[in-house]
Order: sequence, then structure tokens, then C-alpha cells
Amino acid sequence: MELIRGIYNISDTHKGCVVTIGNFDGVHLGHLSVLRQVKQKAEALQLPSTVVVFEPQPAEFFAPVKAPARLTRWRDKYQLLKQHVDRLLVIRFNAEFAQMTAEAFVQDILVGKLGVRHLVVGDDFRFGKQRAGNFALLQAAAEKNNFTLEDTHTHSLQGGRVSSTAIRQALKQGEFNKASILLGRDYSMQGRVVHGQKKGRQIGFPTANLLLGRKKSPLTGVFAVTVKVAGCIYYGVANIGHRPTVAGQGEQLEVHLFDFSDNLYGQQIEVFFCKKLRSEQKFDSFALLQQQIQIDSEQAKAFFGCQTSS
Repeated sequence: MELIRGIYNISDTHKGCVVTIGNFDGVHLGHLSVLRQVKQKAEALQLPSTVVVFEPQPAEFFAPVKAPARLTRWRDKYQLLKQHVDRLLVIRFNAEFAQMTAEAFVQDILVGKLGVRHLVVGDDFRFGKQRAGNFALLQAAAEKNNFTLEDTHTHSLQGGRVSSTAIRQALKQGEFNKASILLGRDYSMQGRVVHGQKKGRQIGFPTANLLLGRKKSPLTGVFAVTVKVAGCIYYGVANIGHRPTVAGQGEQLEVHLFDFSDNLYGQQIEVFFCKKLRSEQKFDSFALLQQQIQIDSEQAKAFFGCQTSS
């Protein structure tokens, strides 16, 4: 897959394509259905398939505090999309771009730069300054500019529409099996292990620390997890949050692996969430925190049915 970083990196060689536009947060089964639509049309027209996304996501730009939690970081989204599309255009969503009218977006970017031949979007798609652009505007633009327009097909499972919102709700309620069904894969977070405050090591529970690299996490609390390290799977317990007992700054993922003593610093690991054990809380002392982590670890081991040492 070719990655096009920004409008100014679109060249004449990118003209003539089948396009879809969206957040694609989570790259779930609903998104995969849209990507199949795009691929089928692209193959029929013998043109490249192109996904257009925005960074940050529009909701994060306009209302960073109230914006929905991201299911996937940008890096994860890229890795998931590259399996299904020929090109990925990432447009920087900033104050200047937010002022672009819907008409200008169609004429300057879709028609002028991308030379769109076929566009696939939902009939509720809104875009442009003050979200003035809609499906009806695109229908008129398609007729005027000689490209075709197609509505996305709704993808439903278990009587409900597959959506990023539904997956966030499932994760929030600890319904990880439901989230996996909607995603088409087990939900996970991955990243490179960084140095932390090493407080866990001091109380006998060393942790692998991952910076989440997202505006906010869809999960907070303590969880029983499995962790993939260099192709091997380990059991463990994880905390996602602000670490109030140690006055932590920013959300972070900390994972304690059972029966593991190797050095993980700098390694890429993937954490799969299996069961929520409790919400994050502040303890009055490290001794109380240590006691609770011991309890959390035993609960996680009981869930996995494994006999391990801490």
C-alpha cells in the first residue's frame, strides 16, 4: 500500500481512482465491508483503490475533551488498512483545512487532485466547513464531474449495526467477546515498551510500560490479559489509567507478565484484554497497592486456570 502524507504530496500519478472517506477507527467488520465494495469497483474499473482519512480525527480537533476514545492508534490503523487498499491518503485536519468548504473539497481534492472516478461513502456522510456537505451535494457533484457515487452497505451482526460506537460500548462494559465479534479479531493494544518510574519493580511486580499514543483510551481499569512477545503468548495482569497512587501523568498501559523475567525494553508487544477485574483506584500506600496487585494477579490466574508464580 502506498501512503500519501498530506494533500501537497498528491501527484499527477495519483489521478484516477476509486475513493472512500472516513475515520476507519478500529477497522472493524463494517469497515471491511466498505473496503470490499471499494476493491470490487476498483478491480472492475482497473483503477487503484484509495482510502482518505484525517489526522487528527475531526471530532478530536473540534472537541478534544468530548471526542470518542480511539479504538486504534494511527500506526495500528495503517497496519490494518494496508492489507485491503492500494493507497492511503492522510489529510492533516487543522484550522485551515476546517475552513475548506464542501464544494472546494470536492472540486480541489476529489476531482482536481485525485481525479475520482467512483466514490463510496455513507448516505449520512457530512463534510466541509460547518459540515455543510452531504450525500445530496455529492450526487450533484458526481453528475457534474462525471464520477459515480455509491452508498456504503450497512453491515449488521446479531441484529445490530457494526460500528466503532458499538465496539467502544462493548469494551466499556467488559464484553470482550462481543467486541471481538464486531471487530472480526480480538481487541488488543500494542506498542514499544518504554522505561517507566519502576515503582512496580520496587514492590515485586515489575511492569512493561506502553505509551498509548491516542487522545484517550477506550479502556480504563485493571484487566486479565494475554501478551504476545516475540511470537510467544504469556498470561498477565494490566492496568490502564493515570496511576493515581504514584501521581502518574497521562494515560498509560502497564502490564505485569507471570513467569517472565527477560528484559522487554524497546521490544514491540501486543496486549489482548480478556476480563475486567476492577476499576482503577488510588491507594493510601505502596503496601496497600502491593496487596491489591497480588489479589488482581490471583484473580487473573484463576480466570486463565493457570498455576504460575508472580
